[in-house]
Amino acid sequence: MISKIKSNITYTRIIAFSFFSVILVGTLLLCLPISAKSNEFTPIIDCLFTATSATCVTGLVVYDTYNHWSLFGQIVILLLIQIGGLGLMTVITMFSIFMKKHFSLHERRLLMESASTMRISGIVTMVKHIVIGTLSVELFGAAILTACFYKDMGLPMAIWYAVFHSISAFCNAGFDIMGQFNTPSLTAYVGDPVVTITIMLLIITGGLGFLVWGNILFSKFRLHKMELHSKVVIITTVFLILSGGILLYITEYHHAFFTLTPGEKWLAAFFQSVTTRTAGFNSVDQASLSNAGSLISIILMFIGGSPGSTAGGIKTTTFAIIIMNILSSTSNSPDIILFKRKVNHQIVNQAYAIGSIYLLLVLCSTILICAIEPFGIKETTFEVVSAIGTVGLSMGITSALSAASKLILIFLMYSGRIGGLSLVLTLAEKKNKVHLDRPTEKIVIG
Repeated sequence: MISKIKSNITYTRIIAFSFFSVILVGTLLLCLPISAKSNEFTPIIDCLFTATSATCVTGLVVYDTYNHWSLFGQIVILLLIQIGGLGLMTVITMFSIFMKKHFSLHERRLLMESASTMRISGIVTMVKHIVIGTLSVELFGAAILTACFYKDMGLPMAIWYAVFHSISAFCNAGFDIMGQFNTPSLTAYVGDPVVTITIMLLIITGGLGFLVWGNILFSKFRLHKMELHSKVVIITTVFLILSGGILLYITEYHHAFFTLTPGEKWLAAFFQSVTTRTAGFNSVDQASLSNAGSLISIILMFIGGSPGSTAGGIKTTTFAIIIMNILSSTSNSPDIILFKRKVNHQIVNQAYAIGSIYLLLVLCSTILICAIEPFGIKETTFEVVSAIGTVGLSMGITSALSAASKLILIFLMYSGRIGGLSLVLTLAEKKNKVHLDRPTEKIVIG
């Protein structure tokens, strides 16, 4: 009986349970009166929603983070963001390294799966580099933001605001504490290039993935010497940022960006293009986006960041494989060739499976919430994709949702944080099955 239970506890399930356990602890801490500025108990459904959003680095909130949560509550949220961004396995590993604990093969395998790397050799060293690199980038971002925020507030407050938003940006969480100034998210800094670009760079850095950054540094920033995975991630990321920014500039010129100067419009357009994959900060009101701009944002949120990063979505590599397979099919080519390398057909199947499951979850959840709530399909779809893509952008309907709709979004945020990874690992698991050749028959497609 025990051996059967052990055989069912796969690496994927351990990772999924680790996120669940962090969410549970975070929920209990946020329920405490000390976590709220009113010193009263916060409803458990709202605590669960906030803890899930923070741990799954999403950013959707039912309460303004500054106005509702006390300093203790804000610290709890920030810790959940940091643990959710790095992964509980990585955090535990760092404590084990400090304790000089020896790592078994099973533990190294678990770390490999958690970090989304393809090699088990040197995994402990890689985890060290991930933590050191993360803290270094966050510290550097906090230093720049402190100098920017200092002109609007005192030094102690500027440091706290800078640290909070730097960690939130790098982990692609999108939580902010700007409610003190009655300015949602970063709308007050839409014309500030230093703050805006710093946040954008933190988002991009966290969204590329630890594996890619390791490869970039190892190859000394020379694209032709990088692995295929890194090449696909970088090219796809650049394409999405540039194309998204240009399209949003065109569609929102007379809509969401109407009151901005030409320079601010370009800054806001590229910030929107970056933050939708998948940070959750916003420099303009999302409800003011045109229908075209909303659709572009939904597509970018659905795609998300890269595997092994702090971002969500179906991932850039999944998107790239699906697009390349479509192009190969239309040209009657049997294989996908990227940078003179053939992509394994199993990877193609996995990409379509991930994309299909995400799309199915979006459609079902949108239908359910539309049936429950009085909001339009645009606002609902935007909210649903934001949740499953762990983005955190909203058109302002989150706090007005019923408990049933919040539970749906909680499930989507949790699935979005572990779903793609869990699906790939599950599909990749080798199982001993008797191979049977079945009769082949054609069906009509299209």
